[in-house]
Amino acid sequence: MQTLYRTLFFIFLVVTAQLGIAQSDMAKKEAQFYSIVDVPIPKDVVLEVGGMTLTDDDKLGVSTRRGEVWVIDKPYSKSPSYKRFASGMHEVLGLNYRDNSFYLAQRGELTKLEDKDNDGEADVYKTIYTWPLSGNYHDYSYGPKFMDNGDMLVTLNLSWIGHGASLVKWRGWMLKITPEGEMTPIATGLRSPSGFVINDAGDVFYSENQGDWVGSGRITHLEKGTFAGNPEGLVWTDDPKSPLKLKKDDIEEQSGLSLYEYAKKVPELRAPAIWLPHTILGISTSDMIYDTTKGNFGPFEGQMFVGDQGHSKIMRVYMEKVNGVYQGAVFPFVEGFSSGILRMLWGSDNSMFVGMTSRGWSSTGRKMFGLQRLVWNGKVPFEIKTIKAEDDGFLLEFTKPIDKKLGADLASYNVTTFNYLYHNTYGSPIVDQQKGEVTQVKVSDDGRSVKLTVKGMRLGFIHQLKLPDLKAKSGEKLLHDTGYYTLNEVPGGTLKSEPIETNAGKNGVKQPKRVNEMPLLWVNGPTEKIVISTKPGLKYDIEELKLKRRSRVAITFKNNDDMLHNLVITDRGEASVNEVGDKALHLGLDGADLNYVPDSELVLVHTGIVQPESEETIYFDVPNTAGEYWIVCTFPGHSASMRIKLIVE
Repeated sequence: MQTLYRTLFFIFLVVTAQLGIAQSDMAKKEAQFYSIVDVPIPKDVVLEVGGMTLTDDDKLGVSTRRGEVWVIDKPYSKSPSYKRFASGMHEVLGLNYRDNSFYLAQRGELTKLEDKDNDGEADVYKTIYTWPLSGNYHDYSYGPKFMDNGDMLVTLNLSWIGHGASLVKWRGWMLKITPEGEMTPIATGLRSPSGFVINDAGDVFYSENQGDWVGSGRITHLEKGTFAGNPEGLVWTDDPKSPLKLKKDDIEEQSGLSLYEYAKKVPELRAPAIWLPHTILGISTSDMIYDTTKGNFGPFEGQMFVGDQGHSKIMRVYMEKVNGVYQGAVFPFVEGFSSGILRMLWGSDNSMFVGMTSRGWSSTGRKMFGLQRLVWNGKVPFEIKTIKAEDDGFLLEFTKPIDKKLGADLASYNVTTFNYLYHNTYGSPIVDQQKGEVTQVKVSDDGRSVKLTVKGMRLGFIHQLKLPDLKAKSGEKLLHDTGYYTLNEVPGGTLKSEPIETNAGKNGVKQPKRVNEMPLLWVNGPTEKIVISTKPGLKYDIEELKLKRRSRVAITFKNNDDMLHNLVITDRGEASVNEVGDKALHLGLDGADLNYVPDSELVLVHTGIVQPESEETIYFDVPNTAGEYWIVCTFPGHSASMRIKLIVE
């Protein structure tokens, strides 16, 4: 059965494979305020960044997926120096520094590195705590993060066997480990917990990627005993150390509910504080850091920045606590990094170090790895600074005074609400999409905020607020005109927003070029049967295919990847495939309904979106005209690398 995915989109052009990504129009606009600066890497150093930390003397420590730790002196300069501090470890995806020692998470243990003779190289590799490995490639481990008392937090990825699974003890959990090696399990329900952070209040948040039981990227507040949604880790709740007694069998595989609604049935289940709509705000949510620069990185002090590995960009989050529950808004921030963002870190000069890796996971930034700095130039962009929930609408604050006439116009504001299903299927369609209505606007005297009264607010839903025509008093348009607010609570506890009539979306839209049944004219069946699969790195398993003119071909597309893909055959010429890929990025809220395939004469035939470990067969009448055609995946961010040259002979 094919599943049509309805999600939000965000344009991210990928044009130049050799140099990385081509700078999009948005990246050029963002560069007026924030510059992306390369940190030079020696040619003989493969810096696939897994973790970053600063030493007491302001050197940058970097751990790598190849099991090394490098120390970089003068990392802010054009000529930094590199020294390898440690090697021979197992995929180090986290790094920290405390009391003149490095601490890191290898795949199977938490390790302390010490340099006893001060020669710049580790003499002691001390195991603090170990956990078992299954041998599965997906057994990633992350951390540590230090708590105020010196205890450390680590997170363990689920294995992958066609779906996420906890094949060995504590996979899918967050663990607390003392410096002496005493372990306490804290929370489970984690699928791919690459990023986690502790705020000033000592509260812990982790980021999650779309997958089984995960409709879209999200950020969740974790406490002891929290269940974050993926039930595979619940297989270990019989252990005396477990803070939960919830069982895997207690969770329905196909609930038909949103996670927010299902949490009403299961007290341990925690709804996300922030949803990041899939494809518009990334596809692989990674690291998170709070702005602690006291205004030296722009007007966003105290807010959170969130990286994305797949789309090589950073989002910005404003979070508030309403009735004791965390929630808030997420906005685009900066795109155009050279590789897939995995780690972010503040430098002593208030610039942001961005550490990247792409191997095996792929990213729109085409380099296999990279290290860059994001530097604010002192100019303030015109942005929606915050969105705060009211019981009957939202309060929006801006970084600059707005044009009061435009600000008072109801037509300046568009509201759409939507949700995701909570089920074991990989990802989720958008469900219950509905237009809201702004019925009243009050602009503050200083022009820096507006109070919107909104009809159609809904608890447990994501609220898209789009302001495409609003301008500042100075005449400039918003750098990013859209924010996404996750509404779990309202002040006072009672939602006073009036309901609105539902408006049906386009579920079940017909696509005539998705030919899943053999045409009646094919009396003798297909002249050729072809199977096309995937391989790691956003690739089909073949690079070139030759077909004869006028032949009748049955193409079976097998998606053996752990991501969503489609297969689209386009007309002759590379310009055609580029145009189709670009149009797919412009489909908006209808994108996933249309399987990210635009209605274009350049499209000859296509599959739908094919889930991991699934397949679809389409039937294709090969054109009579010889030449070079193309097969491409038009899922956002995939079209630049996932192509097959189709030669019609």
